Amino acid sequence: MSYAIIGFGDIGQALAKAFARSGIEVSVATTRDPQSFASDAAAIGPEIIPKTLAEAVKADVIFLAVRYASHQEVAKALPTWKGKTIIDVTNAYGVPPEELGEQPSSKVVAKAFTGARLVKGFNHLAAAVLGRDPGIQGGRRVVFLTSDDDDAAAEVAALAEDLGFAPITLGGLAEGGLLVHGRGNSWGRLIFKDLVKFDR
Repeated sequence: MSYAIIGFGDIGQALAKAFARSGIEVSVATTRDPQSFASDAAAIGPEIIPKTLAEAVKADVIFLAVRYASHQEVAKALPTWKGKTIIDVTNAYGVPPEELGEQPSSKVVAKAFTGARLVKGFNHLAAAVLGRDPGIQGGRRVVFLTSDDDDAAAEVAALAEDLGFAPITLGGLAEGGLLVHGRGNSWGRLIFKDLVKFDR
């Protein structure tokens, strides 16, 4: 299984740190030349591989860590996303609900990535928190996942475990997914909630 992070701002770098801590290789890309952020990638660890967008989208599992407004531009990188899993880390705070057709933003993102299996996740924590070691006093930091594809959600949950997090699946995008969506001038009720799960 191969992994990529599209977007290398605060959230993208926080995700990259999680991969580096776990010793899992991941490609990172933006719309810029990879040399422009190669030093930042190297500072995180040798597992973080700068690539062009065209190269990075060849991965099996792709974290979409760009601004919500940029998702359509990224979606144009491939004619079809069939066989790929997209983890939507975007937030549509500030986007009027009418622009989203009164539906969760991930439903809109899913339509742009034709053929992909989409999971909303890793978006409810601020970058500074997401970038920290998820192991806390014997427990693990929680990440919420939501998807209309149970198999994709299970696959991403397994990856979250490998990265040291405690995944909690909330159900479909239009159900529990609303708890981790930002839109208009409101945040879902679980946004910014930093929770720790202790295994008994």
